[in-house]
Amino acid sequence: MTLDAQARPEGTGRHDDGTEEGTSGGPRRGRRILRWSALTLAALVFGGAVAGYLYYEHLNANITKARLNLGDSTPPRAAPNAAGQTPLNILLLGSDSRNTAADLKLGGSRADVGRPPLADVQMLLHVSADRGDMSVVSLPRDTMIPIPECTDPDGGKVYGALDLAMANESLGRGGPGCTVATWEKLTGIHIDHFMMVDFSGVVSMADAIGGVPVCVKENVWSHTSEGHGSGLKLKAGTTYVKGKQALQWLRTRYGFEDGTDIGRTHAQHMYMSAMVRQLRENATLGNPAAMRRLAETATKALTVDEGLGTVKELYDLSTELQKVPTERITMTTLPTVQWAQDHNRLVPAAEDADQLISMVRTDTPLDGGAGPKEQLSDDPAAPAGALAVQVRDGTGTTTRAPVPHRADAVVRALRDKGFTEAAVDTTAATGTTTTVLYPDHHLEGDAQAVAQALGIPLPQVRPSADVKGVTLTVGADWRTGGSYPKPAAPAKAPESAAVLNGGKTDACMPVQPGFTW
Repeated sequence: MTLDAQARPEGTGRHDDGTEEGTSGGPRRGRRILRWSALTLAALVFGGAVAGYLYYEHLNANITKARLNLGDSTPPRAAPNAAGQTPLNILLLGSDSRNTAADLKLGGSRADVGRPPLADVQMLLHVSADRGDMSVVSLPRDTMIPIPECTDPDGGKVYGALDLAMANESLGRGGPGCTVATWEKLTGIHIDHFMMVDFSGVVSMADAIGGVPVCVKENVWSHTSEGHGSGLKLKAGTTYVKGKQALQWLRTRYGFEDGTDIGRTHAQHMYMSAMVRQLRENATLGNPAAMRRLAETATKALTVDEGLGTVKELYDLSTELQKVPTERITMTTLPTVQWAQDHNRLVPAAEDADQLISMVRTDTPLDGGAGPKEQLSDDPAAPAGALAVQVRDGTGTTTRAPVPHRADAVVRALRDKGFTEAAVDTTAATGTTTTVLYPDHHLEGDAQAVAQALGIPLPQVRPSADVKGVTLTVGADWRTGGSYPKPAAPAKAPESAAVLNGGKTDACMPVQPGFTW
């Protein structure tokens, strides 16, 4: 029986928003439990609580491993900084699988047993090259994005590319490696590892650390007259939630903010931040038997790529993560807007989403700290007159038409600077930040020479498998003039990303009107 059984008859398969479970592509509101709670367990408890149990070889056997990338390409890793350090990118995934008895007991319909899982929680965790800050970007599950072709490693089934699909569908197209490929296509960011968990371990983790402090601005009761909602009932102020209450907090949609999944994402960020602080403040839980049970639970619930397939490798990862001060952890949600074809679906908000992704890709802190240092390639550039450059017009956005003949104008500016082989490329490109792309490292110097000639920042020069030569896309941020504009780079993540600092101890969730008591 599910934890909200009092709110709906057993076996009806209803979500907490009243929609049927098992409907392909439909909302699955009622079963959002914080799968990354166990991810937090895996990433942080290993650093302290599990360190004394590394000799338990059987823990390694508990961990399920899968291929990192099931697509046909991947962006290259970021170039090292002057100190030889590189960023670390980890995709945190939460599967809604009901394929174990434990997961089914925590919520969902028996009709879901055996169906392909959905990646209902997706967070990109980016640790800066110098380990001085960490960015977390959540992708709402209802966001419509392209999904690349993926090949299932078990049996070789090929899933064709989709121009637009719900983000959470990628997991069912061969496994977590397809979700990794999808994120890499969306962001142009190389992903080093993934960590995926199902429902298990949430309650026991919250109990083991004595509860997780969460806050609501008013009394809240996630319950409707139709029987929808998680059942969460808290008084205004701070409560240390554990057990059933922790689970209810993590699934609550009705009752927070505007009653959407966006609000639920914000509540999950608050919980995650508080749990990280609790774990760091209580590095030893004091009970070796309890720690061992947690280690067993975490490793059994965890699916990782082959590069994280042992407790030792997870411990080493936790060591890197713990170098980041809590106050330099910035949690965000990818800015989205309603999709015109279906108001229940979302699409990335062109300018703000591009800005947020660009900052992560260029290792720029989201909290306004020091930005990336430009670094010239060791690859020498060809003479300007011998360097072919394709110029695309990407000045159009969802709200503004492209500038007429903009690519022609930039071609003329390049030719004036000696790039006589510059030419217009009519490939469609909309709503983008200006970029200079190149297909492999042999053309990196050429691409940087083009950028420098026009004043384009070097962090906007990057490799891409989608181009065959040096390709300049003139973005919506450069609609006039022959040189790239020089306003200061964004100091912080856009406000629409709903930024939450990991060190903020007084964060408090707004309560949706009509859900107080």
